[in-house]
Amino acid sequence: MADERREITLITGASEGIGRELARVFAAHGHDLALVARSRHRLEELAEELRRRGGPRVHVLPHDLLDPQAPFEIAKELNERRFDVGILVNNAGVMDIGRFHELTENAILGEVHLNAVAPTALCHRFLPGMVERDRGRILNVASTAAFQAMPSLSTYAATKAYLLTLSEGLAEELADTGVSVTVLAPGPVKTNLLAGARQASAAVARLLPENLANDPATIAQEGFEACMAGEALRIPGLGNRVTATIVDIVPRSIIRRFAGIVGRRLV
Repeated sequence: MADERREITLITGASEGIGRELARVFAAHGHDLALVARSRHRLEELAEELRRRGGPRVHVLPHDLLDPQAPFEIAKELNERRFDVGILVNNAGVMDIGRFHELTENAILGEVHLNAVAPTALCHRFLPGMVERDRGRILNVASTAAFQAMPSLSTYAATKAYLLTLSEGLAEELADTGVSVTVLAPGPVKTNLLAGARQASAAVARLLPENLANDPATIAQEGFEACMAGEALRIPGLGNRVTATIVDIVPRSIIRRFAGIVGRRLV
């Protein structure tokens, strides 16, 4: 029928890193995809790769989520194409290293908007339809930085803590519906985000050697599995899970002091 609507999986930050690997995993499991990122070129390359593999339909939506109108424009475009978002993956994010008072206002507010405001707006825009259909899934990509203060990464950790708390709250709110919300909290991952941080700071390179970072494909697979299982929280890696648990046991003053020692070495 001409009026028939189809469900699609929407992935932000899909042009590289975890987002690109998530697109590959979801495509391998037969999901139609809408890929969002700023770079049309990179999205088109990924879409062509997925199509060559005989995957499902892939739609490219080049939008900058720093634009407050982007969530509205994305929803409008999908609606015009007769798509409902069955799975929303909020993966796009940015990390700036430095003392808060020395970073530019644009950098700080951009980090808050991309890491916290944009995923909140997308959740709010697509959740009503999921609840009405009594089915749907949301996967929000946070970080182990969400579990404690991170001096020299204060804004990044704060935004990821917000996303963690929002996701867990929504998961409980929606427990009596067919909609699940999952938050993925990986440790350091071999992406351009980490590569840029290591290049900008020799201390980061020493504290976070590349061989200790996780492979984005492995993280994406865990995220997919957790999302499809309807888990509220997935922390990949035993070491990361232990760290998150310790933060709940050790007094915050001690955690904060230790994080301060580490954070001061990053700048």
